[in-house]
Amino acid sequence: MNLVAEDARPGCGDASALATHPGDAGTDTCDRDLALCLLYQEQNTLMEIDEALQRIEEGAYGICEMSGKPIPIPRLEAIPFARFTVECQSQLEKQSVLVRNSFPSSLSLREKEHDDEEAEDSF
Repeated sequence: MNLVAEDARPGCGDASALATHPGDAGTDTCDRDLALCLLYQEQNTLMEIDEALQRIEEGAYGICEMSGKPIPIPRLEAIPFARFTVECQSQLEKQSVLVRNSFPSSLSLREKEHDDEEAEDSF
């Protein structure tokens, strides 16, 4: 009976192993990453709202920062801090994807270096 009671204490036997299970650590990391992502999104939204209030004071609210055209009212109702028309926002997002895709990953660089080394060794 004493053996069972001793094993149930924190830091003894399997009880401590469960607290440091790799699956638990992975879940904790995922939860932390999600919380940080949500915090970043909230901070970004507050910054966008502050900037929209500044544009109201300057008389530039509702004007696309890229094209200079008025942002349609339905868009402003959906996203009150919108800075661009739908068309300009779409163009910016496409450019962002192109920029991200134009940088090769470190894996593809390593593969290219490996292929180059093999080509040199064959001579």
